[in-house]
Amino acid sequence: MKGATRSRDKLTVDEICAELQISRSTFYDWRQKGRAPRCVKLPNGSLRIRRSDLENWLTDCEGGA
Repeated sequence: MKGATRSRDKLTVDEICAELQISRSTFYDWRQKGRAPRCVKLPNGSLRIRRSDLENWLTDCEGGA
């Protein structure tokens, strides 16, 4: 079960987009501009975002609002 919990610590781009209610193109635009949460690039080229990085990013966004 530990592996299942660990995999939930890293979210896919689709999961992030659904949670933030944004399109994939918006996410990639933010990423290109350095405004997206920090991502981990897997050997197959897909991206994952750690839950903790998303939470920290959201906190930083609140501070700038």
